[in-house]
Amino acid sequence: MSGGTVRSLGKGSAPPGPVPEGLIRVYSMRFCPYAKRTLLVLRAKGIRHEVININLKNKPEWFFKKNPLGLVPVLETSLGQLIYESAITCEYLDEAYPGKKLLPGDPYEKACQKMVFESFSKVPSLMVSFLRKQNKEDCSGLKEELHKEFSKLEEVLTNKKTTFFGGSSLSMIDYLIWPWFEWLEALELNEDLSRGWRNQLNLGIVPKRGQSRLRVSHSSVDQRRGLFREVTDKLGHGPRTESPSPRLAG
Repeated sequence: MSGGTVRSLGKGSAPPGPVPEGLIRVYSMRFCPYAKRTLLVLRAKGIRHEVININLKNKPEWFFKKNPLGLVPVLETSLGQLIYESAITCEYLDEAYPGKKLLPGDPYEKACQKMVFESFSKVPSLMVSFLRKQNKEDCSGLKEELHKEFSKLEEVLTNKKTTFFGGSSLSMIDYLIWPWFEWLEALELNEDLSRGWRNQLNLGIVPKRGQSRLRVSHSSVDQRRGLFREVTDKLGHGPRTESPSPRLAG
């Protein structure tokens, strides 16, 4: 039952029971780009899983036993093992489960993906800052910063001459950075930031002939804009939900 029954639990809710054998559980939040990374990898590898959504504005007390920081995503195995931080959960899934490996086996190629991930590291916080300031003050400076960061990624694709950041097919780096590109149109950044790279279609994250492989949600632009505001509102009060781009382990 990939996907399982999606529930959203908040303060006062009873903790879920043990994870059934043969499944892995992911504690998530709908539309959270960090949790989306983990969900994309689960689906890419065909791993049977169940999803339990957490109300991050009103977190259940028991959730802090799953992750002391109270952040999503968190993986829980049928043995009670807990793994958190999105990039770490993705690497764990790739190593622990059979099937196509999303991280390259070649040390140099793996290092290249880690370097791209580092290049991407400023994008999430810049996008959140842009959303908070949008319609309130001049965002031209933030737009310029975002354009500079996306230009670095464009250069990677130009130099590699490949469709995806990891090569000719989807790999770990694409799943790690795609969730943020999904919000460009909703934030009205698509026109500003992708001018000149249109044939890359969002920097090559989604090729024109394979969009459905990464597009796992189908909400309208207005809906996504509202959802992104809701997500950043929930994630933005108090400590950050997650370090913007946790490093891939060595």
